[in-house]
Amino acid sequence: MAAGRAWRAAALLPAWRLRAPCSGSGPTAAAGGGSRLLLGAAFALGGGAGLYLAARQRLREHSAAELPAGSLQLTLYQYKTCPFCSKVRAFLDYHGLPYEIVEVNPIMRKEIKFSSYRKVPILLANAGSPLQLNDSSVIISAIKTYLISKRNSLEEIVSFYPPMKTVTEQGKEVFEYGNKYWLMLDEKETKRVYPVKEVRVEEMKWRKWADDWLVHLISPNVYRTPREALASFDYIVREGKFGTMEGLFAKYVGAVAMFFVSKRLKKRHQLRDDVREDLYEAVNEWVKAVGKHRLFMGGSQPNLADLAVYGVLRVMEGLEAFDDMMAHTKVQPWYQRMEEVIRKAAV
Repeated sequence: MAAGRAWRAAALLPAWRLRAPCSGSGPTAAAGGGSRLLLGAAFALGGGAGLYLAARQRLREHSAAELPAGSLQLTLYQYKTCPFCSKVRAFLDYHGLPYEIVEVNPIMRKEIKFSSYRKVPILLANAGSPLQLNDSSVIISAIKTYLISKRNSLEEIVSFYPPMKTVTEQGKEVFEYGNKYWLMLDEKETKRVYPVKEVRVEEMKWRKWADDWLVHLISPNVYRTPREALASFDYIVREGKFGTMEGLFAKYVGAVAMFFVSKRLKKRHQLRDDVREDLYEAVNEWVKAVGKHRLFMGGSQPNLADLAVYGVLRVMEGLEAFDDMMAHTKVQPWYQRMEEVIRKAAV
Protein backbone atom coordinates (compact mmCIF):
# COMPACT_ATOMS: atom_id res chain seq x y z
CA MET A 1 0.00 0.00 0.00
CA ALA A 2 1.60 3.27 -1.10
CA ALA A 3 2.15 5.60 1.82
CA GLY A 4 1.03 8.59 -0.21
CA ARG A 5 -2.37 7.06 -0.66
CA ALA A 6 -2.90 5.51 2.71
CA TRP A 7 -4.04 8.69 4.28
CA ARG A 8 -7.51 8.61 3.05
CA ALA A 9 -8.08 5.11 3.95
CA ALA A 10 -10.14 5.94 6.81
CA ALA A 11 -13.16 7.78 5.77
CA LEU A 12 -15.10 5.06 6.82
CA LEU A 13 -16.96 5.37 9.87
CA PRO A 14 -20.34 6.23 10.60
CA ALA A 15 -18.94 5.43 13.90
CA TRP A 16 -18.06 9.02 13.73
CA ARG A 17 -21.25 9.68 15.43
CA LEU A 18 -20.88 7.21 18.11
CA ARG A 19 -18.71 9.24 20.36
CA ALA A 20 -16.60 11.55 18.29
CA PRO A 21 -19.07 12.98 15.82
CA CYS A 22 -18.26 14.35 12.41
CA SER A 23 -20.70 16.95 11.15
CA GLY A 24 -23.07 15.83 8.49
CA SER A 25 -23.40 12.31 9.73
CA GLY A 26 -26.48 10.46 10.86
CA PRO A 27 -27.85 8.81 13.97
CA THR A 28 -25.87 7.80 17.00
CA ALA A 29 -25.15 4.18 17.74
CA ALA A 30 -25.00 2.72 21.21
CA ALA A 31 -21.57 2.13 22.70
CA GLY A 32 -20.49 0.19 25.76
CA GLY A 33 -17.43 0.24 27.99
CA GLY A 34 -14.26 1.29 26.25
CA SER A 35 -16.26 2.49 23.27
CA ARG A 36 -15.27 6.09 23.69
CA LEU A 37 -11.70 5.17 22.89
CA LEU A 38 -12.69 2.74 20.20
CA LEU A 39 -15.14 4.98 18.47
CA GLY A 40 -12.90 7.94 18.82
CA ALA A 41 -10.33 6.00 16.87
CA ALA A 42 -12.90 5.00 14.34
CA PHE A 43 -13.99 8.55 14.05
CA ALA A 44 -10.54 9.80 13.49
CA LEU A 45 -10.53 7.57 10.55
CA GLY A 46 -13.59 8.97 9.05
CA GLY A 47 -12.44 11.21 6.45
CA GLY A 48 -9.31 13.00 5.75
CA ALA A 49 -7.24 13.90 2.93
CA GLY A 50 -4.12 11.85 3.43
CA LEU A 51 -0.44 12.16 3.51
CA TYR A 52 -0.14 13.83 0.15
CA LEU A 53 -2.67 16.50 0.98
CA ALA A 54 -1.53 16.78 4.57
CA ALA A 55 2.03 17.50 3.51
CA ARG A 56 0.78 20.10 1.09
CA GLN A 57 -1.39 21.66 3.74
CA ARG A 58 1.50 21.98 6.16
CA LEU A 59 3.27 24.10 3.59
CA ARG A 60 0.20 26.28 3.29
CA GLU A 61 -0.57 26.78 6.97
CA HIS A 62 -0.16 30.31 8.26
CA SER A 63 -0.87 31.90 11.58
CA ALA A 64 -3.35 34.75 11.70
CA ALA A 65 -0.52 37.17 12.44
CA GLU A 66 1.15 36.27 9.12
CA LEU A 67 -1.89 37.06 7.00
CA PRO A 68 -2.27 40.45 5.33
CA ALA A 69 -4.66 42.90 6.93
CA GLY A 70 -8.22 42.32 5.79
CA SER A 71 -7.63 38.71 4.78
CA LEU A 72 -10.01 35.93 5.67
CA GLN A 73 -8.21 34.15 8.51
CA LEU A 74 -9.26 30.52 8.90
CA THR A 75 -8.57 27.74 11.39
CA LEU A 76 -9.99 24.28 10.71
CA TYR A 77 -10.57 21.88 13.61
CA GLN A 78 -10.72 18.39 12.17
CA TYR A 79 -10.14 14.68 12.28
CA LYS A 80 -7.74 14.12 9.43
CA THR A 81 -9.61 11.15 8.06
CA CYS A 82 -13.18 12.44 8.43
CA PRO A 83 -14.92 12.67 5.03
CA PHE A 84 -16.76 15.83 6.04
CA CYS A 85 -13.47 17.47 7.01
CA SER A 86 -12.01 16.24 3.74
CA LYS A 87 -14.81 18.02 1.88
CA VAL A 88 -13.97 21.31 3.59
CA ARG A 89 -10.26 20.94 2.87
CA ALA A 90 -10.95 20.22 -0.79
CA PHE A 91 -13.07 23.37 -0.98
CA LEU A 92 -10.51 25.58 0.77
CA ASP A 93 -7.61 24.22 -1.26
CA TYR A 94 -9.41 24.61 -4.57
CA HIS A 95 -10.21 28.24 -3.76
CA GLY A 96 -6.66 28.93 -2.67
CA LEU A 97 -7.61 29.93 0.86
CA PRO A 98 -4.81 29.59 3.43
CA TYR A 99 -5.83 28.02 6.73
CA GLU A 100 -4.41 26.57 9.89
CA ILE A 101 -5.24 23.01 10.88
CA VAL A 102 -5.83 21.85 14.43
CA GLU A 103 -5.99 18.06 14.67
CA VAL A 104 -8.51 17.05 17.31
CA ASN A 105 -7.94 14.09 19.60
CA PRO A 106 -11.02 11.97 18.80
CA ILE A 107 -11.24 10.63 22.34
CA MET A 108 -10.82 13.63 24.64
CA ARG A 109 -11.51 16.40 22.10
CA LYS A 110 -9.80 18.95 24.32
CA GLU A 111 -8.96 21.02 21.28
CA ILE A 112 -12.61 21.97 20.85
CA LYS A 113 -13.47 22.39 24.51
CA PHE A 114 -14.24 26.04 23.71
CA SER A 115 -17.25 24.93 21.66
CA SER A 116 -20.67 23.69 22.73
CA TYR A 117 -20.88 22.15 19.25
CA ARG A 118 -18.97 18.88 19.69
CA LYS A 119 -18.57 17.70 16.13
CA VAL A 120 -15.97 18.36 13.47
CA PRO A 121 -15.28 20.08 11.21
CA ILE A 122 -15.41 23.41 12.99
CA LEU A 123 -14.08 26.43 11.14
CA LEU A 124 -13.03 29.55 13.01
CA ALA A 125 -13.11 32.47 10.60
CA ASN A 126 -11.99 36.04 11.10
CA ALA A 127 -12.93 38.56 8.45
CA GLY A 128 -12.83 41.47 10.88
CA SER A 129 -14.40 39.73 13.85
CA PRO A 130 -14.05 36.10 15.03
CA LEU A 131 -16.80 33.69 14.04
CA GLN A 132 -17.41 29.95 14.45
CA LEU A 133 -18.92 27.99 11.55
CA ASN A 134 -20.31 24.47 12.09
CA ASP A 135 -21.34 21.69 9.70
CA SER A 136 -19.29 20.95 6.59
CA SER A 137 -21.95 21.97 4.07
CA VAL A 138 -22.79 25.17 5.95
CA ILE A 139 -19.09 26.03 6.07
CA ILE A 140 -18.74 25.55 2.32
CA SER A 141 -21.92 27.44 1.40
CA ALA A 142 -21.21 30.36 3.72
CA ILE A 143 -17.57 30.83 2.66
CA LYS A 144 -18.48 30.46 -1.03
CA THR A 145 -21.19 33.09 -0.62
CA TYR A 146 -18.68 35.39 1.09
CA LEU A 147 -16.16 34.96 -1.74
CA ILE A 148 -18.75 35.84 -4.39
CA SER A 149 -20.75 38.54 -2.66
CA LYS A 150 -19.27 41.47 -0.76
CA ARG A 151 -22.65 42.95 0.14
CA ASN A 152 -22.84 41.24 3.51
CA SER A 153 -20.34 40.51 6.24
CA LEU A 154 -19.46 36.90 6.92
CA GLU A 155 -21.35 37.16 10.20
CA GLU A 156 -24.49 38.25 8.34
CA ILE A 157 -24.08 35.45 5.84
CA VAL A 158 -23.74 32.81 8.55
CA SER A 159 -26.96 34.10 10.13
CA PHE A 160 -28.75 32.96 6.96
CA TYR A 161 -28.03 29.36 7.99
CA PRO A 162 -29.83 29.03 11.35
CA PRO A 163 -29.57 25.67 13.13
CA MET A 164 -32.88 23.93 13.79
CA LYS A 165 -33.13 21.47 16.66
CA THR A 166 -34.75 18.13 15.86
CA VAL A 167 -35.07 14.79 17.65
CA THR A 168 -33.97 11.53 16.06
CA GLU A 169 -35.87 8.24 16.27
CA GLN A 170 -33.53 7.31 19.11
CA GLY A 171 -34.61 10.41 21.05
CA LYS A 172 -31.33 12.25 20.54
CA GLU A 173 -31.43 16.01 19.97
CA VAL A 174 -29.53 17.09 16.87
CA PHE A 175 -29.21 20.31 14.88
CA GLU A 176 -30.08 20.47 11.21
CA TYR A 177 -29.56 23.23 8.65
CA GLY A 178 -32.42 23.15 6.18
CA ASN A 179 -30.91 25.54 3.64
CA LYS A 180 -27.27 24.51 3.89
CA TYR A 181 -26.88 23.77 0.18
CA TRP A 182 -27.96 27.27 -0.88
CA LEU A 183 -25.64 30.13 -1.72
CA MET A 184 -27.11 33.39 -0.43
CA LEU A 185 -26.74 35.52 -3.55
CA ASP A 186 -28.75 38.30 -5.12
CA GLU A 187 -30.26 37.92 -8.58
CA LYS A 188 -27.27 39.36 -10.43
CA GLU A 189 -24.79 37.22 -8.55
CA THR A 190 -26.92 34.13 -9.03
CA LYS A 191 -27.03 34.69 -12.79
CA ARG A 192 -23.26 35.02 -12.89
CA VAL A 193 -22.65 31.79 -10.95
CA TYR A 194 -25.63 29.81 -12.27
CA PRO A 195 -26.49 30.97 -15.82
CA VAL A 196 -29.56 28.75 -15.83
CA LYS A 197 -31.66 27.48 -12.94
CA GLU A 198 -30.91 23.84 -13.77
CA VAL A 199 -27.21 24.35 -12.99
CA ARG A 200 -27.99 25.39 -9.43
CA VAL A 201 -30.55 22.64 -8.93
CA GLU A 202 -28.09 20.02 -10.18
CA GLU A 203 -25.29 21.21 -7.91
CA MET A 204 -27.51 21.23 -4.82
CA LYS A 205 -28.95 17.80 -5.64
CA TRP A 206 -25.54 16.14 -5.83
CA ARG A 207 -24.11 17.93 -2.81
CA LYS A 208 -27.01 16.52 -0.83
CA TRP A 209 -26.51 13.09 -2.41
CA ALA A 210 -22.90 13.06 -1.25
CA ASP A 211 -23.98 13.74 2.35
CA ASP A 212 -27.10 11.58 2.43
CA TRP A 213 -25.99 8.54 0.46
CA LEU A 214 -22.39 8.38 -0.74
CA VAL A 215 -20.85 8.94 2.68
CA HIS A 216 -22.85 6.02 4.15
CA LEU A 217 -21.20 3.62 1.70
CA ILE A 218 -17.72 4.32 3.00
CA SER A 219 -17.68 2.54 6.37
CA PRO A 220 -19.31 -0.69 5.21
CA ASN A 221 -16.77 -0.91 2.40
CA VAL A 222 -13.71 0.03 4.40
CA TYR A 223 -14.55 -2.38 7.23
CA ARG A 224 -16.01 -5.04 4.96
CA THR A 225 -13.68 -7.81 6.18
CA PRO A 226 -11.54 -8.22 9.31
CA ARG A 227 -8.43 -7.72 7.19
CA GLU A 228 -9.73 -4.49 5.69
CA ALA A 229 -10.84 -3.25 9.10
CA LEU A 230 -7.38 -3.86 10.54
CA ALA A 231 -5.73 -2.08 7.62
CA SER A 232 -8.00 0.92 8.16
CA PHE A 233 -7.28 1.11 11.88
CA ASP A 234 -3.57 0.68 11.31
CA TYR A 235 -3.69 3.89 9.30
CA ILE A 236 -5.90 5.69 11.83
CA VAL A 237 -3.50 4.97 14.65
CA ARG A 238 -0.43 5.96 12.65
CA GLU A 239 -1.90 9.22 11.44
CA GLY A 240 -4.25 10.11 14.30
CA LYS A 241 -3.61 11.88 17.57
CA PHE A 242 -3.38 8.93 20.00
CA GLY A 243 -1.27 7.98 22.99
CA THR A 244 0.65 4.69 22.88
CA MET A 245 -1.89 2.63 24.83
CA GLU A 246 -4.82 4.37 23.15
CA GLY A 247 -3.33 3.50 19.79
CA LEU A 248 -2.83 -0.17 20.59
CA PHE A 249 -6.34 -0.50 21.96
CA ALA A 250 -7.85 1.36 19.03
CA LYS A 251 -6.00 -0.63 16.40
CA TYR A 252 -6.87 -4.15 17.50
CA VAL A 253 -10.09 -3.79 19.46
CA GLY A 254 -11.36 -1.06 17.19
CA ALA A 255 -10.84 -3.09 14.04
CA VAL A 256 -12.87 -6.00 15.44
CA ALA A 257 -15.64 -3.74 16.71
CA MET A 258 -15.94 -1.75 13.49
CA PHE A 259 -16.12 -4.92 11.45
CA PHE A 260 -19.32 -5.77 13.33
CA VAL A 261 -20.56 -2.17 13.33
CA SER A 262 -20.21 -2.15 9.55
CA LYS A 263 -22.63 -5.07 9.39
CA ARG A 264 -25.21 -3.06 11.33
CA LEU A 265 -24.68 -0.12 9.01
CA LYS A 266 -25.19 -2.36 6.01
CA LYS A 267 -28.54 -3.40 7.40
CA ARG A 268 -29.53 0.13 8.43
CA HIS A 269 -28.91 1.50 4.95
CA GLN A 270 -30.31 -1.58 3.22
CA LEU A 271 -27.13 -2.38 1.35
CA ARG A 272 -26.50 -5.55 -0.61
CA ASP A 273 -24.63 -8.53 0.78
CA ASP A 274 -21.67 -7.42 -1.30
CA VAL A 275 -21.45 -3.76 -0.34
CA ARG A 276 -18.93 -3.13 -3.12
CA GLU A 277 -21.81 -3.37 -5.57
CA ASP A 278 -23.56 -0.43 -3.90
CA LEU A 279 -20.34 1.58 -3.98
CA TYR A 280 -19.75 0.82 -7.65
CA GLU A 281 -23.33 1.65 -8.53
CA ALA A 282 -23.23 4.98 -6.69
CA VAL A 283 -19.91 6.02 -8.20
CA ASN A 284 -21.02 5.12 -11.73
CA GLU A 285 -24.24 7.04 -11.11
CA TRP A 286 -22.11 10.09 -10.33
CA VAL A 287 -19.95 9.58 -13.44
CA LYS A 288 -23.09 9.29 -15.57
CA ALA A 289 -24.44 12.54 -14.09
CA VAL A 290 -21.21 14.35 -14.98
CA GLY A 291 -21.53 12.99 -18.50
CA LYS A 292 -19.10 12.39 -21.35
CA HIS A 293 -18.96 15.97 -22.58
CA ARG A 294 -18.01 17.76 -19.35
CA LEU A 295 -14.71 17.64 -17.53
CA PHE A 296 -16.56 18.24 -14.27
CA MET A 297 -20.15 18.67 -13.22
CA GLY A 298 -19.27 22.36 -13.08
CA GLY A 299 -18.13 22.28 -16.71
CA SER A 300 -14.52 23.31 -17.32
CA GLN A 301 -13.96 23.74 -13.57
CA PRO A 302 -15.31 21.85 -10.53
CA ASN A 303 -18.41 23.11 -8.79
CA LEU A 304 -19.38 22.48 -5.17
CA ALA A 305 -20.83 19.06 -6.04
CA ASP A 306 -17.54 17.96 -7.63
CA LEU A 307 -15.64 19.06 -4.53
CA ALA A 308 -18.07 17.29 -2.19
CA VAL A 309 -17.96 13.95 -4.01
CA TYR A 310 -14.19 14.10 -4.38
CA GLY A 311 -13.77 14.97 -0.70
CA VAL A 312 -15.79 11.93 0.35
CA LEU A 313 -14.19 9.42 -2.02
CA ARG A 314 -10.59 10.37 -1.38
CA VAL A 315 -10.70 9.27 2.25
CA MET A 316 -10.62 5.70 0.98
CA GLU A 317 -7.43 6.20 -0.96
CA GLY A 318 -4.77 3.68 -0.03
CA LEU A 319 -7.32 1.07 0.98
CA GLU A 320 -8.53 -1.98 -0.87
CA ALA A 321 -11.97 -0.41 -1.33
CA PHE A 322 -10.43 2.50 -3.21
CA ASP A 323 -8.42 0.26 -5.52
CA ASP A 324 -11.49 -1.86 -6.22
CA MET A 325 -13.54 1.26 -6.96
CA MET A 326 -10.95 2.48 -9.46
CA ALA A 327 -10.78 -0.93 -11.14
CA HIS A 328 -14.53 -1.58 -11.37
CA THR A 329 -16.02 1.84 -12.11
CA LYS A 330 -15.49 4.61 -14.65
CA VAL A 331 -14.56 7.25 -12.10
CA GLN A 332 -10.79 7.33 -12.60
CA PRO A 333 -10.55 10.02 -15.35
CA TRP A 334 -12.76 12.44 -13.40
CA TYR A 335 -10.98 11.65 -10.15
CA GLN A 336 -7.56 12.31 -11.66
CA ARG A 337 -8.76 15.60 -13.12
CA MET A 338 -9.97 16.61 -9.66
CA GLU A 339 -6.62 15.74 -8.11
CA GLU A 340 -4.80 17.79 -10.73
CA VAL A 341 -6.99 20.89 -10.54
CA ILE A 342 -6.80 20.98 -6.73
CA ARG A 343 -3.06 20.41 -6.82
CA LYS A 344 -2.60 23.36 -9.16
CA ALA A 345 -4.88 25.59 -7.13
CA ALA A 346 -3.00 24.84 -3.93
CA VAL A 347 0.43 25.75 -5.33
